[in-house]
Amino acid sequence: MDLESFARLLTPDGQTALAEADAVLATGAGPVEAVSALRRRYDPDLVSATLTQAGLRRRAVAKFGGDAAKMYFTPHGLEQATRPEVAEHRAKRLAGLSVADACCGIGGDLIAQARAGCEVDAVDLDPLTVAVARANAEALGVRATVRLADATTLDPSAYDALFADPARRTTKGRVFDPAAYSPTWNVILDLVGRARKACLKVAPGIPYEYIPDGMEAEWVSFKGEVKEAVLWSGSSGRRATLLPSGETMTARDVEADVAPIGSYLYEPDGAAVRAHLIGEVAEIVDGRLIDPQIAYLSADSHVPTPWAAGYRVEEVMPFSLKKLRSALRERNVGAVTIKKRGSAVDVEKLRHDLRLSGEGSIVVLLTRLGTRPVAVLATEMGR
Repeated sequence: MDLESFARLLTPDGQTALAEADAVLATGAGPVEAVSALRRRYDPDLVSATLTQAGLRRRAVAKFGGDAAKMYFTPHGLEQATRPEVAEHRAKRLAGLSVADACCGIGGDLIAQARAGCEVDAVDLDPLTVAVARANAEALGVRATVRLADATTLDPSAYDALFADPARRTTKGRVFDPAAYSPTWNVILDLVGRARKACLKVAPGIPYEYIPDGMEAEWVSFKGEVKEAVLWSGSSGRRATLLPSGETMTARDVEADVAPIGSYLYEPDGAAVRAHLIGEVAEIVDGRLIDPQIAYLSADSHVPTPWAAGYRVEEVMPFSLKKLRSALRERNVGAVTIKKRGSAVDVEKLRHDLRLSGEGSIVVLLTRLGTRPVAVLATEMGR
């Protein structure tokens, strides 16, 4: 979709066609049927644009819920857009401030900031993205300035806060090296250095050496999945936050002991792992590490906590396909959940090679103790 095609969607005819495309896809119609239905009234270019947009809206429901039906998307923009729950969590710390959004994308964050009472001035370098973000702000009834500009033209000192969510995806796929972000890491750090307050959204796997001194690093998990890391100026240290509960934990540099696997195994939430808070989680469950390099904890009792998934240990065995298959068949297992940390095993290949046909279910945790690969058969206890 180009800028001209998107502009047509915002016209009265485009809005009517888009509504019809939404309705056609809602019936479960396939691509050929949908195109045929719309081409009776609209030209091919408008049909293509409306069906593309209607399809993106359907995909966006999983991330944006009810707002998705009113919003506009590009494939790239939808992929990188922040979940509303995560954006709202960040926006609470910026509530009421004037904010310069240095690379606004399709507007997910500026919407959350505007809803939190921020006065937002958002820029992006791509004309289509700016048009989509502006249309989203209008469609959802929030007030924000959205304009075409390079982030380097912003004067961060003119605002209460700077927010930056640099692009981490190219035509070749996701970018993991901060030096390859757009704007570049050096440009971002220059903006931060001139800002009164700054909030940077970065990839969860950001190397620690890229975290500037004097900034707090917060890892955010949503329903057990790590979504992002956020760097905040004005404070320091490491933090993990669980959403939607909002529970948060800060680093106290607690050291966990190492001991053999006991009656229960714990898998700390990924945000706690990224923030190096394994010792703090071990303290909660009265546990210890099973290996100094592996983020699995063990304990002699079950302590429910949102910070870790718990498993009752049924058996610990040296890992081999033959032994594992035999043990699972003896237990009449037909459904297996396989998890791993510190293991090089291909999970999908292992699942295929096990060739299970029983009626029971079990969790298999693949890990290592020192240099010895092991498989832990366990029952899930939840959090």
